[in-house]
Amino acid sequence: MASNGNDGDIKSSFSFSDFPEDVQICILSFLDQSELGTFASTSKRFLSLCRHDQRLWFSMCDRRWGRSKTLINKWGNGKISYKLLYKTLLEYENLIGFWRRCGTSAGTAVQPSSPLVFFEWGPFYITGSRVSPSKTRTYEVIKLPFLWISLTSKGESINYLDPEGKLELSENLVDSGELSVLDNDLIPVNVSFMGKCHVVLEESVISIGNSLNSSSSPNGRFIKVHSSGNVRGKEYEDVSGSPGSLPDRLMSEIYQHFANRTSPGGNGSSRRQRRKEKEKQGRRKLEPEHFVKIVNCSPTPARPLQGLWKGIGDDMSLEFYLTSYDDIGGIACRRIEDSSRPFNGYNPVFWTSSTALIEPPFSAEEEYEYHSRVHLRPPAEVDDCHDHLQRSDHGAVSRMLHMTSSYDLVIPGTTINPRQVEGRIWQYRNGTYGFGFLRNNYVIDLKHIAQDGHLLDTMEFSND
Repeated sequence: MASNGNDGDIKSSFSFSDFPEDVQICILSFLDQSELGTFASTSKRFLSLCRHDQRLWFSMCDRRWGRSKTLINKWGNGKISYKLLYKTLLEYENLIGFWRRCGTSAGTAVQPSSPLVFFEWGPFYITGSRVSPSKTRTYEVIKLPFLWISLTSKGESINYLDPEGKLELSENLVDSGELSVLDNDLIPVNVSFMGKCHVVLEESVISIGNSLNSSSSPNGRFIKVHSSGNVRGKEYEDVSGSPGSLPDRLMSEIYQHFANRTSPGGNGSSRRQRRKEKEKQGRRKLEPEHFVKIVNCSPTPARPLQGLWKGIGDDMSLEFYLTSYDDIGGIACRRIEDSSRPFNGYNPVFWTSSTALIEPPFSAEEEYEYHSRVHLRPPAEVDDCHDHLQRSDHGAVSRMLHMTSSYDLVIPGTTINPRQVEGRIWQYRNGTYGFGFLRNNYVIDLKHIAQDGHLLDTMEFSND
């Protein structure tokens, strides 16, 4: 029995340092950066481990963003410090999700103006895509990648706007001179984080390294990423002055130099590069674009109607909706439209001052109010609409809510018949919902735009 006391002494003297190093790294990978800093202050050995051990920082990156989100060992072609990568991805992480463009933008023939932008993880980059309703009279949405954010093997940020939406990014393109702005019609941009919920996208200036042969940034350009007013990374300047003061001839020679480096083929190739160069110089500089993050873009058990939705409107076109819960206990739904159109962009649809959903059984009048209506759906689904409602949970109403049209809120003093502004919200068993006004005879059934971080019902954009 005396040995029990000895066992107790052994257990009490056992410390974290007695664990094998791989076990220590595994345990520490569960900490965030601030927690790791606190732990590192406990001893010089742990300070060295936390500051310089690549295995630890790789494990921290992999646990937080690896596995299902991105490939940690592919960023920077696997040659950058994982500590730097952790700090960079920690900042980039805030981009992931939906953002709404604010202000006006006319768009282009290739990239039409879109109300939403969706950022998502790629294998070794983050991509931003413009998301807009399709014109196919279905639930399909157009997803058009337009922005690529990555890192070079030296840990430098590299961001390109792709107006054509045709670039297929590869590790070699990012880390070599082959990612030619001239060849691929790409536009270098700055991505500025103004706090956590505001991003500004603007065309970057050209910065020149110490020599024309400098390989510090692709094609002699360096892309800055600002965070709350601070500049990340290094900024290169020519010893003769700022980039803006360089003569046009010198800029032309610089463009030609990199064109010759990346495009063999003699005089014909040079002429093509010069033609593209002139097109670049004649192109109007892009206006800055501002984006505001949609923080609550998905429903929760406490807020089942919250989030981004899509539905077929009364003109049988697809529309986007954003439903939010306010701080005074109400629910508001707004239609997200092209902000370049006058008086559009964030139009109110309905509002209710109560979030208390009514449980069944419903009155006979309410039952009739729902079952007598037509459910607006894509034409392909209309024929089997009633059979579909009977076979699935989509049309099975689990709860109901009274609401009012928002028109009486935006037109003060207007006297309207209550039946013209009142409506109902019907929540379905599958978690979606529909709404309709008493003045109409239809229900607009809403579906998720995205689920589990992935866009649903996407289609490729065609310029035909």
